[in-house]
Amino acid sequence: MVAPGLVLGLVLPLILWADRSAGIGFRFASYINNDMVLQKEPAGAVIWGFGTPGATVTVTLRQGQETIMKKVTSVKAHSDTWMVVLDPMKPGGPFEVMAQQTLEKINFTLRVHDVLFGDVWLCSGQSNMQMTVLQIFNATRELSNTAAYQSVRILSVSPTQAEQELEDLVAVDLQWSKPTSENLGHGYFKYMSAVCWLFGRHLYDTLQYPIGLIASSWGGTPIEAWSSGRSLKACGVPKQGSVPYDSVTGPSKHSVLWNAMIHPLCNMTLKGVVWYQGESNINYNTDLYNCTFPALIEDWRETFHRGSQGQTERFFPFGLVQLSSDLSKKSSDDGFPQIRWHQTADFGYVPNPKMPNTFMAVAMDLCDRDSPFGSIHPRDKQTVAYRLHLGARALAYGEKNLTFEGPLPEKIELLAHKGLLNLTYYQQIQVQKKDNKIFEISCCSDRRCKWLPASMSTVSTQSLTLAIDSCRGTVVALRYAWTTWPCEYKQCPLYHPSSALPAPPFIAFITDQDPGHQSNVAK
Repeated sequence: MVAPGLVLGLVLPLILWADRSAGIGFRFASYINNDMVLQKEPAGAVIWGFGTPGATVTVTLRQGQETIMKKVTSVKAHSDTWMVVLDPMKPGGPFEVMAQQTLEKINFTLRVHDVLFGDVWLCSGQSNMQMTVLQIFNATRELSNTAAYQSVRILSVSPTQAEQELEDLVAVDLQWSKPTSENLGHGYFKYMSAVCWLFGRHLYDTLQYPIGLIASSWGGTPIEAWSSGRSLKACGVPKQGSVPYDSVTGPSKHSVLWNAMIHPLCNMTLKGVVWYQGESNINYNTDLYNCTFPALIEDWRETFHRGSQGQTERFFPFGLVQLSSDLSKKSSDDGFPQIRWHQTADFGYVPNPKMPNTFMAVAMDLCDRDSPFGSIHPRDKQTVAYRLHLGARALAYGEKNLTFEGPLPEKIELLAHKGLLNLTYYQQIQVQKKDNKIFEISCCSDRRCKWLPASMSTVSTQSLTLAIDSCRGTVVALRYAWTTWPCEYKQCPLYHPSSALPAPPFIAFITDQDPGHQSNVAK
């Protein structure tokens, strides 16, 4: 006969082991944590994680003692994952999210608290997106300006590479947090992204409800590293080879950052994305950027829409920063203007037919000769974020009668007999200074063409004329600000008068040489 105490001694460890084993591997996705922001209405936020195959998972949203909703699902056998979509929630909080796994009457519970509902934005790109608040102008003042923004929450993804698409993040540098001077300025090119933070701060000032900001960027990286194999194939990008370019200092292998730093986020419900990248492509697959960038946008949109069970909008708003300037001699003088042009899919403006629901901050006039981080890293990220948020207010939030882009000409009239080109803009223009070199004409004779400066002549509210009498042949094209360093800080010639937004660079071809012919350029 076995003593009862011995039996109890054998059974109790088995019960405890069974209870613990039911919870082994049961967890939220890596970025579901205390202090997070979940996407508000009209979308439903996605809550997901990992568990024991066959188990039931009940997700409960609570506020104080009140249960707001419950969602029940099961753990998929083939992936060990579970997922629920919450009902759309109005902005606000705080809430608690509880997930309970049940398997053979054994329960295991997870909780995250201080959860808010608002708009969630993903910020990605290379070093100009990675620059922290510690590195920008007036850093001390900016770092201390956090008390009013405790409902703007921040998350920073660790720089990681992977050969295959990952389901979850390997690591985060900064888990969801309320902003502090320490986590906004943790170091140089670490966390938190200054452009991302300042963009979110502007949004909060306008919207007055919670904003979630996720930074996932890596300096010195070309677009190929952030693109899926699908989108690269669609653009005919050559197979991976060596990349002996000074502009590429980070990971360059195809898709390695998409796999590790973007794809793991695709189940998340997002409001939109902002992107600051392109410097590493000024000498690398430059001519393909007018395909690879729109293809990246389309692929990210499709993947996030599908991953979030249709909750992230199929054509969610996508913002970009057009490249600033650089004094370096490492690139040809054509690299920067080519990428700036390709960032708009060669339209010169966004949104456009190839890039719907996009918005852009022009930054070519925000140069910084004395930046301790090199002129390619200008410190005025406040203006970048301000210009970005104007585009978001117009495109993502539907604010009417808001100027969010600088003036572009809508028609060009060649007056060859007068030696003039007449440009008519679709917005009002303000000539801050006359520059006799920033406009250039392509002058052709004897089957040879060269670019010549076209000096600014007369100016009115929405038009200006250029003198083209320096061309002894045929004028076939016109371009504006087509150089790496078009002007000094906020001193480009043309701006919109009330918004102070600069006219973006453009190139236009004059296809008909009849006197008085009009060429359409922009909208």
